Amino acid sequence: NLLEYAELLLFLLSAMTYINTMGERGVFDALRSWLVNQGFSLRTIFWLTGLLAFFVSPIADNLTTALLMSAVAMAVGGNNHKFVTLACINIVVAANAGGAFSPFGDITTLMVWQKGVIEFKDFFVLFIPSLVNWLVPATIMSMALANEKPAAHNEKTVMKKGAFVVIGLFLLTITMAVCAHNFLHLPPVIGMMTGLGFLKLYGYIIKMRDKKAFAVLNQSDSSLGLEGTVQQGQPFNIFQQLERAEWDTLMFFYGIILCVGGLGTIGYLSLGSQLMYVDLGPTTANILVGVISAIIDNIPVMFAVLSMMPDMNTGQWLLVTLTAGVGGSLLAIGSAAGVAVMGQARGIYTFASHLKWTWAIALGYAASILVHLWLNADKFQPI
Repeated sequence: NLLEYAELLLFLLSAMTYINTMGERGVFDALRSWLVNQGFSLRTIFWLTGLLAFFVSPIADNLTTALLMSAVAMAVGGNNHKFVTLACINIVVAANAGGAFSPFGDITTLMVWQKGVIEFKDFFVLFIPSLVNWLVPATIMSMALANEKPAAHNEKTVMKKGAFVVIGLFLLTITMAVCAHNFLHLPPVIGMMTGLGFLKLYGYIIKMRDKKAFAVLNQSDSSLGLEGTVQQGQPFNIFQQLERAEWDTLMFFYGIILCVGGLGTIGYLSLGSQLMYVDLGPTTANILVGVISAIIDNIPVMFAVLSMMPDMNTGQWLLVTLTAGVGGSLLAIGSAAGVAVMGQARGIYTFASHLKWTWAIALGYAASILVHLWLNADKFQPI
């Protein structure tokens, strides 16, 4: 269990540092600014934020994606609480659905991939079921929106130097993690830590460039007799981005993994595995995992399933990956994305406002399961 936690800790630390660095370079602010300035209608913004949440979360994480897109919805919606509420629900569902078909999109998919029960390429057969999971409730909710245009905005945000290089390094790091696992048969964390090393080297280059720029500014001020008139910023420091990682989340995973490991040691997980996967059957059990994930966090639920290691084929492992990933959308408290957006849109997007549309999200949940069972029937062959 400690080894599993160490791999997860270092993997997430690398990913979080990259996300923080892209935020510091203004990548996410520039995307938000572009969306706000386009003058789209409310319905178009509803679909665009959902679409971007669905496609950004597999690369970044669903929590960061949900916060970014909900900021756009709030900036555009203003006092239109109905639009902000529906857009936030749509974003949470889309971010969770998008994270379900990528090993990097959610902690649960990352744990499944690191455990080796599903190959990297097999995750992408969940793309269409995940898309259905988002599209069904999104289509229903969009009908409740008026197709009006919000007040115009004139917000400009420019990315700092090096932003595109950091994006490129992040994509290279993900590629190295995949190659390390698939071709070299090494843990994916090896590729991620190598990529973090590249980021630290590039961070040093940015720091030296910033120091040189500040020195030139100070020199020009001194020659004009304007000492102290220019407010000097701080040179870029990659270790500050490392420091800003979500350490509370990482410590939460430590507690969860050791607690579930303890339950396994004293025999409770084997009893649970017998009850769920033998008595109820794997399909019913895996569907229930998604429902339980909406009440309890999906991370301990998925780690418990991985610790049980029930005898399942690839289709069933994909099913539990899907349900654990998207099941949290059923309730606002069912996923980290939902809880974070509730904090950001405090008093507008609430547990009760999300609950009003749970029936539509449940339709998407059921539809995605049916699509997976039909579309990926060949994955359900006996072991």
